Amino acid sequence: MAKERLVTPSYCCILAANFLLYFGFWQIIPVLPFYLADTFHSSHAAIGIILSCYTVSALCIRPFSGYLLDTFARKPLYLLAYFTFMLMFAGYMLAGLLALFILIRVVHGFSFGMVTVGGNTIVIDIMPSARRGEGLGYYGLTNNLAMSVGPMFGLFLHNAGASYNTLFAASLLSCLLGLLAASLVKTPYKPPVKHAPVSLDRFILLKGLPAGASLLLLSIPYGMTTNYVAMYARQIGITAETGFFFTCLALGMAVSRLFSGRLVDKGKIVEVITAGIYLICLCFFALAACGWMVGRFPGLTTGLFFGIALSLGIGFGTIFPAYNTLFVNLAPNSQRGTATSTYLTSWDVGIGIGIVAGGCIAEATSFKMAYLFGAVLTVVSCLYFRYKAGPHFRRHRLR
Repeated sequence: MAKERLVTPSYCCILAANFLLYFGFWQIIPVLPFYLADTFHSSHAAIGIILSCYTVSALCIRPFSGYLLDTFARKPLYLLAYFTFMLMFAGYMLAGLLALFILIRVVHGFSFGMVTVGGNTIVIDIMPSARRGEGLGYYGLTNNLAMSVGPMFGLFLHNAGASYNTLFAASLLSCLLGLLAASLVKTPYKPPVKHAPVSLDRFILLKGLPAGASLLLLSIPYGMTTNYVAMYARQIGITAETGFFFTCLALGMAVSRLFSGRLVDKGKIVEVITAGIYLICLCFFALAACGWMVGRFPGLTTGLFFGIALSLGIGFGTIFPAYNTLFVNLAPNSQRGTATSTYLTSWDVGIGIGIVAGGCIAEATSFKMAYLFGAVLTVVSCLYFRYKAGPHFRRHRLR
């Protein structure tokens, strides 16, 4: 039974490292649009393109990071990527030109793409396979907790008049502590792979592409939400502290972790994802509707706004460990890194599209039209998963 033990010192360290990494990441996410507008006088469309550089660079490194993590020792690569990610917050403090900011943002994206694939792969290595869904659920919960306190803390400092360099320094300190925790993780020995065959399937899990397409469509409106929801609330006239939106979002994710991971471990992967997508569809249509409701029902709309955040958290918190497990269950053990990178790549592509599309649609029309567009995409994702991706997984799963 000792082999089935989930909570170990290494597991606790990787949880702490992941929380501190994402705290630094989430703290500046809702503030960066304001930073670009205030410091460089960027338009909504320009902000979307600039912020998407981070996601595009993370996307570019994902397939290669999976291959490297499957081929070489994982922990050194993970620590190197973590250190680089941490260092970029110091770079933001020195970036006085927009071009330099964009360059640092690109490098930050490269390191983020590597460190997140590394962390996800290592946590799979150190947990018992019979409790993988539950273990990934708790691992994802650290991200959710960071999402809860990070944006709220960043927006609180921003609204209190703190300088942007103060925010960047707080993120730098958070990642420094996380790097120390990551260095304490003990990983199982993995013999080096010699002459590993180089093929497309070593960089992208081809059997995971249908599921990746459905996940991509869901991540487009999610990317709009994480980057623009504070601006959206300001545009339509919601005066409540929008930092609490992220708190409610993360609280919903935390609640979902209490049951979603265990259902996944019981084999209900497709059912869990389908239920989560239904809820996500409803939430994004309601979020878009807030733009039309707020003029006539301001109090009700504000309450609905935060209720949507809670429900969105439950929806996404339900599907995250299920999708992650789905990709891993389609791959042999020798391709865990590739499976994880494909899962995260699908997510990143949608996030990048969401950031650019959200900014461009808002520039041309309004944020409420951007969210309506995102809501329609969730319906397409729902239909595609139900009739294509879900049956495909059932036919090709390895475990």
